[in-house]
Amino acid sequence: MPSHSHSLTAMARAAFVFSLLLASVCNATAQGAGEVAAACRATDLVVRQRATGRVVEGKPEYAVEVANRCRCAQSRVLLRCYGLSSVESVDPRAIRPVDDDRCVLRGGRPIRRGAPPVRFTYAWMTPFDFPLVSSQVHC
Repeated sequence: MPSHSHSLTAMARAAFVFSLLLASVCNATAQGAGEVAAACRATDLVVRQRATGRVVEGKPEYAVEVANRCRCAQSRVLLRCYGLSSVESVDPRAIRPVDDDRCVLRGGRPIRRGAPPVRFTYAWMTPFDFPLVSSQVHC
């Protein structure tokens, strides 16, 4: 018959292995819409956009909200934005270009489920799609 301490050691070891496995799944990096980490899907990052009705320098203004519906926080969120052209200034605390193709949300800080969405406005001839390029998932 196994000793009580031996059973606890085996259970502790099993719990440790399980926590390592869980951490490796939850902390995986999302590498684009086709290869999003198992803990979150690209569709968990919801981009809503609407025309505000304002016209800035002859271009319609759009209001954008980005919310995280994943149970895990997501940081280093990169969206495809093609440089985010706008005839009005865009709040760099909400979104800013990192190159000619991608923009980072909230300076890379985490976006949590249930937190207020990231909001910004821009004015351009046509609206952008802002699809997810990548994010770091934190469970």
